[in-house]
Amino acid sequence: MDFGIHLKTVAEHILLVDLKVLEKTKGLIKGTSAVGGKIIIAGNGASAVIASHVAVDLTKASGVRAVNFNEADLITCFANDYGYEHWIEKALDFYADGKDVVILISSSGQSANIVNAALKAKAMGLKVITLSGFREDNNLRKLGDINLWVNSSEYNIVETVHQAWLLAVVDQIASER
Repeated sequence: MDFGIHLKTVAEHILLVDLKVLEKTKGLIKGTSAVGGKIIIAGNGASAVIASHVAVDLTKASGVRAVNFNEADLITCFANDYGYEHWIEKALDFYADGKDVVILISSSGQSANIVNAALKAKAMGLKVITLSGFREDNNLRKLGDINLWVNSSEYNIVETVHQAWLLAVVDQIASER
């Protein structure tokens, strides 16, 4: 695939989003902030980097308290003690409060630690926003209160689109401050 085709494909996927879902995402984040809750964002690999970027921008640009779980000591300690597939759900036990919203990012929607975190968040009564791709019926997408899904099975396409959508939400919140 040449650059032009690749960039056109990314742009097409970005524009396929249901704008009402982005508005709903923005509203949930703003509402959570207004009642003193925070946004917790988690992912693996590139999705963890997206989580970090979005958490910082939500906090700095939008005035929304946001955190992510990307500290190596936290990940390795919790993964060692509870198993990699459970470390994020255990982090939610320690860090999540009742007014929080959890944003979970998994390109495939099948990452066990992310799916388990969604189950834990739901059990805690927290709202869950999911970002996934690949199969439309992936496990993560089944668990979200709000779901942003990319109809692609190419990691870089899915990850780029996830980041674009989340940063669009950040920019909209920031512009309304």
